[in-house]
Amino acid sequence: MDEKKSISFTEGPIAGSLLRFAVPVLGALILQAAYGAVDLLVVGRFGDASGISAVGTGSAFMQMVTFVITSLAMGATVIIGQHIGEKKPERAGDAVGTSIVMFAAIGIVLTVLLELSAGSIMSLMQVPEASFAKAVTYVRICSGGILVIIAYNVISGILRGVGNANLPFLFVGIACVANILGDLLFVAVLGMDAAGAALATVLAQLISVVLSLAVLRRQNLPIRFSTRQLRVFGGELKKILNVGVPIAVQEATVQISFLVVNSIVNDMGLTQSAGYGVAQKVVSFIMLVPSSVMQSVSAFVAQNIGAGQHERAKKGLFTAMTAGCAAGAVIFLVGFFCGDILSAPFTKDAQVIAQSADYLRGFSADCILTCILFSSIGYFNGCGKSIPVMLQGMTSAFFIRIPVSFFMAGLPGASLMLVGLATPVTTVYGIVFFVVCFAVLRKKST
Repeated sequence: MDEKKSISFTEGPIAGSLLRFAVPVLGALILQAAYGAVDLLVVGRFGDASGISAVGTGSAFMQMVTFVITSLAMGATVIIGQHIGEKKPERAGDAVGTSIVMFAAIGIVLTVLLELSAGSIMSLMQVPEASFAKAVTYVRICSGGILVIIAYNVISGILRGVGNANLPFLFVGIACVANILGDLLFVAVLGMDAAGAALATVLAQLISVVLSLAVLRRQNLPIRFSTRQLRVFGGELKKILNVGVPIAVQEATVQISFLVVNSIVNDMGLTQSAGYGVAQKVVSFIMLVPSSVMQSVSAFVAQNIGAGQHERAKKGLFTAMTAGCAAGAVIFLVGFFCGDILSAPFTKDAQVIAQSADYLRGFSADCILTCILFSSIGYFNGCGKSIPVMLQGMTSAFFIRIPVSFFMAGLPGASLMLVGLATPVTTVYGIVFFVVCFAVLRKKST
């Protein structure tokens, strides 16, 4: 890899380096979110409410699995970034080899587990009877591609750790184009419905991984890695797991809480289930700004902590937080007032569109709040202090989001807007949690 394409976060203007990194990260996230969105859009146009519900629920579960994998891969990103900041390229190579072996083993285990338990998982999520079989098929096909999903995220994690966000953007862009073509073929032409959408997703990701490996062989990475390092290094494994496991646990609990909310909505009826599925696809795009901010802050802080520049790391946090909130304010206005317009591309059913827009009105305040929360999460991840991140995720999921969602759904005349309000309420708690954490950190450093 041309080192000019890798960003050094330890010198130069903070805002500029963060922006140059965040923009391709955001682009990659947008295209990655387009996987499920395109699936839902095509199924919505060429299928019915049962297909929409199946893809909405099935992709929500697979999104949870992907997010957990991505979160665990963040451990590798942070450790590689710290080694780059320390100017220890061979140690970074050891971390790469350890990550490859570890994630290959995880992928094999996950594939077996998900293939065997797809039906039970969809039962727990209370998928409507009309869409149950389609949802199970969707999950089983996607589960067959878990190793491919993991391979993409490991490659992207390594590249972001060395400061390169452009190649992951390129790889996911290729996959997105392939997914669109696959959806049109399998769903629109061959009429395979939810199964066709899942098959298109897996094949697109496989194409992306094959091409990414071919490109990487020609790159000059700013790390020293050889096949002899393709094994588990105990010290590196411990560091990766110390950072990655708490982040993955945090993400898993957050995603599980959203799956519980999904099951609550499924119990409200098929139209509400389909509306919530559409809304979650819109939300998956809305949340990309804070997600890109979080990944950028993590990489920025990791390199600066490795270089011993703690004050610069803090300045990066507040710069990212300010920029994220400014963008979040615009997205809030669009989500609150134009939810029906945002939902319309995914279905022609007016009732489903109305339900989706209703949820977005309740959710939209989170567009601003999450930029503060995710910036804080990115800072602690980059520092390698992921235990507070895990505790915040677990407590917010089980003590705030789920109880508030149950309460809102149980109110007389409950609507999806009330259920949507549970998310910003949960984020406010998370912000307060990290304010306390920063105060504790400041006290310890004085």
